[in-house]
Amino acid sequence: MTGPDPVSLWHRLADTCVLLDGFHALKHAVRFGAEVPVAVAVDRGAALALAEELAPDVRNTLDALLTQVPESVYASLVPRPHPTGVAALAVRPSRAAHLEKLAHTPRTAPVVVLDNPRNLGNAGAVIRLAAGFGATGVVTTGTLDPWHPTVVRGGAGLHFATAVERLEVAELPPGPVFALDPEGDDIRGVKLPDDAVLAFGSERSGLSPELRARAGHLVALPMRPQVSSYNLATSVAMTLYHWSLGEA
Repeated sequence: MTGPDPVSLWHRLADTCVLLDGFHALKHAVRFGAEVPVAVAVDRGAALALAEELAPDVRNTLDALLTQVPESVYASLVPRPHPTGVAALAVRPSRAAHLEKLAHTPRTAPVVVLDNPRNLGNAGAVIRLAAGFGATGVVTTGTLDPWHPTVVRGGAGLHFATAVERLEVAELPPGPVFALDPEGDDIRGVKLPDDAVLAFGSERSGLSPELRARAGHLVALPMRPQVSSYNLATSVAMTLYHWSLGEA
């Protein structure tokens, strides 16, 4: 790698860039157009072999990006070493561009809203699901930062495949709001439109009063009696799958 020393560059950019923790996060970020100013690997050859096997479409890009560093140096750069021994920094996408994408109508896929989520790993799993289903974006309300390194790790770098932002309930994108609630109508009898805003309450307390008041439709997932709830990511997966079928 020519130019600045990668470790010095890392320290200079770490506070303003997004940490890509592990090979798969870097792979997905590159695949979906992220700007990656620095990437390191404990074993560059092993990382490129992994790319050759699992992601040949980005192998040449990673070849140009990756710099091998000693394991001790790598461990000093990341909060929790990843089994693949790969890490990178990416430039966070423009908030203005994301807000424009979220607000644009007509939409061809829903926006997922996580209302005051608490668990970083759950938020990452939801973003990964949303990217897989081609959702327009994922919006969080409340204090959780959807670009926290743990969320990005849980999302396997797929933040760059969809629009991810934190907003107030009053700022949610346009579209009919379908909120998941145990007292709602059975989702199997409801057709979810492409421009839907699909809202999910927090793992602990469910929908906030503000989000519930905004919702035009309350829908419920099928659930066996005496089972209290599903995991947040599971609920999102079931709902997006129902949307993808296009059935009422």
